[in-house]
Amino acid sequence: MHGRSSLTEQQRVLAVACFEEGRGEQSVATELGVSGPAVKRLYDRWRVRGRGALVSKPTKQSYPFEVKLEIVTRFLAGEPKVDLAREFGVSSPKLIETWARKYRNDGEDGLRPKPLGRPRGSTPPTGGEESELERLRRENEYLRAQNAYLGKLRALMEERRRTR
Repeated sequence: MHGRSSLTEQQRVLAVACFEEGRGEQSVATELGVSGPAVKRLYDRWRVRGRGALVSKPTKQSYPFEVKLEIVTRFLAGEPKVDLAREFGVSSPKLIETWARKYRNDGEDGLRPKPLGRPRGSTPPTGGEESELERLRRENEYLRAQNAYLGKLRALMEERRRTR
């Protein structure tokens, strides 16, 4: 089975054979009794790579920022994603949609590579005076809240006794 596809290997082979006969994605999805979106993704890959759509790539390919930006701007200008995927050797037209969504949401920064790992200073300090101070502040805040609660409870109990 392909990476995250819901289609089995046999279903994928049958679907590609049907595509090669000239049948459309809806017809194939109905005949195989599978979801339309899964067949559409396979159909888009088949339009780009032909029978190569059945071969899963062993490694994840990364694309330079400039290439992503050019593809996305041309896609948003109206060029078909399948043609762009074929021209630039992108594994799937769906990837171009993902880049376009990131570009719309975050601008060019959405297409830039992100640094790996956790950002500096994102972990709380381990030990030391500062963490002890924070712990004492939290404990002090908790005790104040508890004291206020007990004070209100005493006042309610006292009021109840008076009304009886």
